[in-house]
Amino acid sequence: MENPDTRGNEKGLGLLVFSISLAMFMTSLDGTIVNIALPTISEAFNVSTSTVSWVATSYLLVMVGCVLVFGKISDTIGYKKIFISGFAIFTLGSFFCGFLPEVIAGFPSLVGSRMFQAVGAAMLMAVAAAMISTYVPMQQKGKAMSIIMMLAALGTALGPTIGGILTQYLSWHWIFFINIPVGIVAILLGAKVIPASVPVQRTGSFDRAGAVLAFAGLASLVFVVSEGSVFGWTSPVILGIAALAIISLGWFARHELGSADPLLDLRIFRSRNFILANLLLFLVFFSLSGISYLLPFYLEYVHNYDTSTAGLIMTSLSFAMMVAGLIAGATFNRVGPRRLCIMAAIPLVIGYVMMTQLHVYTSTGFVILALALIGFGMGLMVSPSTTMIMMAVSKAKAGMISSMTSLERTAPQSLGIATFNAILIAGVIAVAKGYDVTTKSPVNIKMEVLSAGFDIAFILSVVLGIVILIITLVVKEEIHPDYAEDAKILLKNKDSQ
Repeated sequence: MENPDTRGNEKGLGLLVFSISLAMFMTSLDGTIVNIALPTISEAFNVSTSTVSWVATSYLLVMVGCVLVFGKISDTIGYKKIFISGFAIFTLGSFFCGFLPEVIAGFPSLVGSRMFQAVGAAMLMAVAAAMISTYVPMQQKGKAMSIIMMLAALGTALGPTIGGILTQYLSWHWIFFINIPVGIVAILLGAKVIPASVPVQRTGSFDRAGAVLAFAGLASLVFVVSEGSVFGWTSPVILGIAALAIISLGWFARHELGSADPLLDLRIFRSRNFILANLLLFLVFFSLSGISYLLPFYLEYVHNYDTSTAGLIMTSLSFAMMVAGLIAGATFNRVGPRRLCIMAAIPLVIGYVMMTQLHVYTSTGFVILALALIGFGMGLMVSPSTTMIMMAVSKAKAGMISSMTSLERTAPQSLGIATFNAILIAGVIAVAKGYDVTTKSPVNIKMEVLSAGFDIAFILSVVLGIVILIITLVVKEEIHPDYAEDAKILLKNKDSQ
């Protein structure tokens, strides 16, 4: 499908990786830069906290619902068109987010603009891993993937800081306007360095029914887990949308198995190792979601840190991911993806175990060390596990698989937040009842109970971390014939050790 003429051009490859890294950096930055400004946006439009949350929720719903669709489309029309179009939509959507609410319809236009922006983000996320898998030779593949994941971690880490500065000293509009110059550079660079696409002969018409079912099922699922605590888990709205999610996803699975040209070819899951590799990636992000969501509450409520200090402590996870990403890139060809995953699971589990030992008097250094271990494990894990998934399937389906891995990095975070939050609440209630803690109890006793609730919630991360370690030990690398040359390089490097 793709023209690989630039594969041997070192300068061209470097610019290509930089272009893809910009996409991952901006989408990751956008995921965290907006949250810090939500209180300000709430005041600006005089809307409630539950209403303003739709600035984030609407973006997530559309992005998750669309990513599989664009992965399939990219396999047909090529990654270049999807990538450049995605950046154009994302950049234009960013402008709309900052400009339209002041001139058209106020808050509703902001939510609509965020949904438009999310379409572009879905297009970018759908093809990032596929472009690396297709265009970058094995000698640079691990390094390239690690650079991209490192920039994604940097975007996540810098988002709250940049968002806070822009909102405080300029206005909330600038958290969106900052994307515009980066987007323009990325579009011009991508147009120059991304190889041209060769049309692919499809075996059937585009799977419109599958696209509708996937969007309805995934968007409904994300809505339920994101808004369940707001509406009430047993409310008619949540129960009705949950039923829609179950019916849509079940119908989607049945439809895809009978489709000549499916949106997501479920037959690829016949391989045990492919299932394990995907489960590994899913569980890594699911287990992390509890830490990244709950720990700031622990730092602010139990240790009484202000928001900026808590955010600064949390950045230790992202910066550890960056360091580990560089190490993973440098050692990928010598060690291989499976061994890197095993090495990554060990500090991940240790960090999760440390998180179950948090108390009222736990030192900040202990928390930072635990976060650094978790971040280091994540940084070592994500690139090789993604590469194992991508190399197990033919290049003709690279866009499909790339979009699936993006979904496995995004959806588990929403599911995990709801799960860990429910465990925290149940744990606090159980401990409080067990020790007969009342509203009249001393503050230090209440903090001890709250701290115990966090410990109970983080036990789930430990359990998942152990499962992750077991998977890394039993999963095997399966390499599709399309990547035969890459396999020879991996085997040669292992044999030379």
